Amino acid sequence: MSTAPSPTQSHAHSQDPHEYDFVVVGAGTGMLAALVAKEAGLSVLVVEKSEYVGGSTALSGGGFWVPPNPLLAKEGVKDSRERVHEYLSHVTAGETTEERWGTFLEHGPDAVNALSRLTPLNFLHMVEYADYFPELPGGSAAGRAMEPAPFDARTLGEHRDHIRPPAMAAPLPMPITGRSYRWVNLVARHPRGILTSARLVGLGVGGLALKREYVAGGAALAAGLYAGLLTMGVPVWRNAPLTGLVVEDGAVRGVTVERDGAPVTVRARRGVLLSAGGFDRNEKMRHEYQSEQLDTSWSLGSPSLTGDAITIAQEQAGADLAFMDEAWWFPAIPLDGPMPGVLLAERSLPGQIIVNQDGERFMNEALNYMTAGQILIKQKLPVWMVFDQRYRNRYVFGGGVFPRQALPQDWYEKGIAHKADTIQGLAEKVGLPNLPGTVQRFNLLAAAGRDDDFHRGDSAYDRYYGDPTITPNPCLGPIDKGPYYAVKVVPGDLGTCGGVRADGLARALRPDGTVIEGLYASGNAAGNAFGRVYPGPGATVGQGLTYGWIAAQHAAGRLPSMVRSATPQQMSA
Repeated sequence: MSTAPSPTQSHAHSQDPHEYDFVVVGAGTGMLAALVAKEAGLSVLVVEKSEYVGGSTALSGGGFWVPPNPLLAKEGVKDSRERVHEYLSHVTAGETTEERWGTFLEHGPDAVNALSRLTPLNFLHMVEYADYFPELPGGSAAGRAMEPAPFDARTLGEHRDHIRPPAMAAPLPMPITGRSYRWVNLVARHPRGILTSARLVGLGVGGLALKREYVAGGAALAAGLYAGLLTMGVPVWRNAPLTGLVVEDGAVRGVTVERDGAPVTVRARRGVLLSAGGFDRNEKMRHEYQSEQLDTSWSLGSPSLTGDAITIAQEQAGADLAFMDEAWWFPAIPLDGPMPGVLLAERSLPGQIIVNQDGERFMNEALNYMTAGQILIKQKLPVWMVFDQRYRNRYVFGGGVFPRQALPQDWYEKGIAHKADTIQGLAEKVGLPNLPGTVQRFNLLAAAGRDDDFHRGDSAYDRYYGDPTITPNPCLGPIDKGPYYAVKVVPGDLGTCGGVRADGLARALRPDGTVIEGLYASGNAAGNAFGRVYPGPGATVGQGLTYGWIAAQHAAGRLPSMVRSATPQQMSA
């Protein structure tokens, strides 16, 4: 066990109000770490750069992939650590070690238990939302992700406005969960889409009549975590950006922040957890580590994320960095703020393709968004999504354009979208010379119901967002009903996933592999525990919650100092 002093011993050191046992930098998934540390008997402070709590978590779908966990078991989902171990062994493909992701598998259920125990949230199974590589050994097509049920944000009282607001408000109050989004997107195609939309509007509007404000997804998760902090009396300093680390004899002993315009030093007896997100909005870092083609306005992450914690950890504590060239990529439409247009279900639905600047397909459009983005980033940008009027009449597009609704006029004025009566005319207008032949070839494949070129629709993941009224392949349909459209597509992201290199206990590491005493990293401030992949829906939130739990438990002296390289048999024992 850790040789760190017990919580009671550490409390005796000082009554200084700016001295705590454990300091969490960033009020996203790190809020669970603060709750766990507080429950373990530590004094805890959360410092947050922006005026809001929630970070990118509040802007996310809110789902978390932490299999197998007790909430899934309650829903009747049959799974095992052996199967998940097999899956992660294959999906990580040696890019990261079992020492790193093994503790996620071992302690993820503990983190989920804590989330359930220490917040007022209830949870739903995201039924049939397959792992992102379900055909790999150990993969699941039934779905391993959970998400918070709609939560009444007004229970926060005077603190309600502290939650980061959504980038785009829905036209009607309707708390759309991940599993309901699938059907809302099919509101013009399937009776379940109509019923689901009506039920959500009823919950949203009816809730307001009862003086309740139901929020879903990441907003619900952030609100529930914040409610837990308020209940347990954990202080949260908003508008308190990190400016430095207190480093003594190579160990991190606290932080410096700016509060009310003045520098403040906060000592941390047990450790500092960096959970402050990635470098989504830092153009210099993104161009240096990723691609000169990237524009920070394409990110769906929090506007406050500029990589400060990552840079400070490297420069002041000597931390090594990992996977800085990666992000949780997410194909997007490059709209002018506050956020780009999302392309999720849109890419799985029949009647569209994505082509390069020669007008040729280059990937399975329905791929999971991280893999799709990794392919997009290698293309000359922008690329184009091409579809016809039938597609436009059937499906929600870009996160907010409803079926049959015209694309916004300013999309055309800014060159984001083009329209023509024929495919040949569209090819000439956009400059896609091989588009007519590409569409002709695609239509033949669609008629056969099999994409021999890129296998769209073969995977259970592809089919999840497909159109169930289309057979035999819910992802394939012809592009043959004019007029025709082309819309710009770029590699957006849900946040960067490169950061401080950490071990299986979330401890920050130096380039030589030694541990930086007193410094932990989790969430997007740490290098992705899964390397260069996204194993399943909500894996980013899932690892943020889990490694936050691990860091807090280790700081409290409740986890071994050395990581066990657990085998499936040991974990089942």
